Amino acid sequence: MDKCLNLKQLLTGQDTLVMPDAYDPISAKLIEYAGFKAVQCSGYSFSISKGYPSETDVSFSENIAITRSIISAVQIPVMADGEDGFGDGECLQKNIETYIQLGTAGINLEDQNLREPASPDKIISKERMLAKIKTSVAARQTAGSPHFIINARTDALRATEDRRAAQKLAIERANSYLEAGADLCFITYIKTREEVALFAKEVQGPLSVAAGLPYNIQEFSINDCRELGVARVSLPSCLIFSAMQGMLKTLTLISDTGTFSEATQQNLIFSDMDVLKKLLQLK
Repeated sequence: MDKCLNLKQLLTGQDTLVMPDAYDPISAKLIEYAGFKAVQCSGYSFSISKGYPSETDVSFSENIAITRSIISAVQIPVMADGEDGFGDGECLQKNIETYIQLGTAGINLEDQNLREPASPDKIISKERMLAKIKTSVAARQTAGSPHFIINARTDALRATEDRRAAQKLAIERANSYLEAGADLCFITYIKTREEVALFAKEVQGPLSVAAGLPYNIQEFSINDCRELGVARVSLPSCLIFSAMQGMLKTLTLISDTGTFSEATQQNLIFSDMDVLKKLLQLK
């Protein structure tokens, strides 16, 4: 089955699609091995894995290279993190076509202001974002991939300190993005279960939510999102921070003791060799 169509069916099915975010081939393989049905790429995690201060330091070519390696590692659909599209107009159209040619099943496209650091605006104008969405819709048609998923992300909850005003703006943006042709809308920085419920009710189409983040990990669960009818839940930094914690713990034990005893007793070294062998046999 076409992976774009597969992803669309997963997103429009009765069950909430949970998509952990990968940052390299082995993290993607682990997602597939654990039984998840799709992989989300994370530009934030890409930047951490490269030791960069910000995700804006990841160039388009680097983003493409990492995304390609992730797609090649798994059989399940992969969504790219297209950031802000790395451009507008013809540049954006070519970039979308590049992602499609790679074999990605969809893309995140955001209204966060990433390219104008001197500007006080956290998000770009609605008109500019709508133009990005319409360009992306046209690009998937040109590329012959009508089922390619466009996940329009809005950072409207960060646009103002007035939370009620920010919620209203997020709803308005989400609905306008869906009307422009996006397949679902991703509202970032949702903090509470009550906000999940609000957006699930007010957004007139499939809703995407990020969970397991520092500001909401104690506030709502994946099961809460399921109960509220959220279409998709992403886990943007779960894997890379888990990996960092494991590596740091192992290194600290070795440094402190001068032996491998504590690390091996806690199953931090070589405990997953059988899993690794299975992962390397996949694809």
